[in-house]
Amino acid sequence: MSDYDYIVVGAGSAGAVVAARLTEAPDVRVLLLEAGKDDAAAQIHDPTAWFTLIGGEHDWGYTTVPQPGLAGHPQSAARGKVLGGSSSINVMTYVRGHLGTFDAWAADGCTGWDAAAVLETFRAIEHAEGRDPRFRGTGGPLRLSRAETPNPLSTAFLDAAKELGHPYNDDFNGAESDGAGRHEWTIHEGRRQSTAVAYLDPAMDRPNLTVRTEARAQRLLFEGNRCVGVEYAGSGGVARRVRAVREVIVCAGSVDSPKLLMLSGIGPADHLREVGVPVLVDASEVGANLQDHPLVGLVHEAGVPLPPPPPTTAEAALFTRTDPGLSHPDLEVFLFHIPFHPRLLPFPPNSFTLTAAAMRPHSRGTVRLSGADPEDRPLIDPGYLSDGRDLATLVQGVELARSLAATDAFEAWQPRELLPGPGVSDRDGLADFVRENTGTYFHHVGTCRMGGDEQSVVDPRLCVRGVEGLRIADGSIMPSIVSANTNAACVMIGEMAAELIRADA
Repeated sequence: MSDYDYIVVGAGSAGAVVAARLTEAPDVRVLLLEAGKDDAAAQIHDPTAWFTLIGGEHDWGYTTVPQPGLAGHPQSAARGKVLGGSSSINVMTYVRGHLGTFDAWAADGCTGWDAAAVLETFRAIEHAEGRDPRFRGTGGPLRLSRAETPNPLSTAFLDAAKELGHPYNDDFNGAESDGAGRHEWTIHEGRRQSTAVAYLDPAMDRPNLTVRTEARAQRLLFEGNRCVGVEYAGSGGVARRVRAVREVIVCAGSVDSPKLLMLSGIGPADHLREVGVPVLVDASEVGANLQDHPLVGLVHEAGVPLPPPPPTTAEAALFTRTDPGLSHPDLEVFLFHIPFHPRLLPFPPNSFTLTAAAMRPHSRGTVRLSGADPEDRPLIDPGYLSDGRDLATLVQGVELARSLAATDAFEAWQPRELLPGPGVSDRDGLADFVRENTGTYFHHVGTCRMGGDEQSVVDPRLCVRGVEGLRIADGSIMPSIVSANTNAACVMIGEMAAELIRADA
């Protein structure tokens, strides 16, 4: 077996960051394993082509089990399978989420993950010019941008929100996250800024960094209770083994990180025995606590020609609270400049979508093994709308979206609602519409929960409980989902993980 100081499993939003940061020390040898291919494909770097990547060769192509809360419909569970992971196939929206989320993590025992601590890390990540330096950073590897002038349809959305009494927010990543405003994007000079571009590309020539693509981790290797390496399938499916002198850091994402732990014997003992995996550590929460943001779209046909969409087709959004007493925004309504609906396409081309999303979902789900073979597909069950509060939030979101479309600000565009249509008006009808038509952001998190309690999968230093030499660093460690797109928080987790690893070394 080849020896490295650290083995990082997964070159995604967090894993690419961990590998790049650790190899800044020239005497530290790091092996980065990525199941997918490199990111050479032109459509990865073209911001206007993001939707062509979902379901393609750079996506794991996962599907959830049928969802009772969504009228039995399974859902796509897109996950990046490429250098940069999901940051190479996502819609490139950069939002941190309400900083109070991280204080809540700290209050639950995640020492060192409070708002003040993560804010410093967020500032170090980014290069965002012309922003409030108390909250924003410059000189970081991730270069952010937004359109110099808003799209005219985005302006109508912002004016509509103002008409309904919502404040304008010029920076969702500044002092406040509530209000209506325009998103920043992980786009620089017209090209996608994935973590592969921002972090890995500058590090690729380092002699102490080895990157292996099309290398799918199958099991973690243990001597006693210490993780000492990884078995992976390389080219041709040949099994290979590599050894970590110091640590293995699993950054495979909220589906494949718990899957890898369970294949290696770390997980709910009864479930592991059921599928034929020998138990190393009975860890009941591995694969539990799965969370995602459900969303539902109202498609409108415009009576006049629409302008060309912005690069990501999503620019303007409104973050708000269904109850003023809530500590965080729990509802987002955003404008999609295209007719977007997962199951009911096609729509007339001159259409747009007002999309409502529950940003603080109460529903929880699981990731489980379907068998002991690493090639077996995982069983992904987010439990969408299993908690009735999420259904109520989305119904309120649909009502708010309708109110926005009915303002004077949108009148010039002559919108006609196609879905659900004017025939659906009472709350029972709207609830049925939501159950039948809800989809997902692909923001799966939480399946290897971080916490200060012994039941949590990782401790606040991201070390897996019950074993040595093993950490997890990706969205799976989130105790609760952030009230925003999850990519920015995953990059932050990668940065925090690298600091913790270097400090402990």
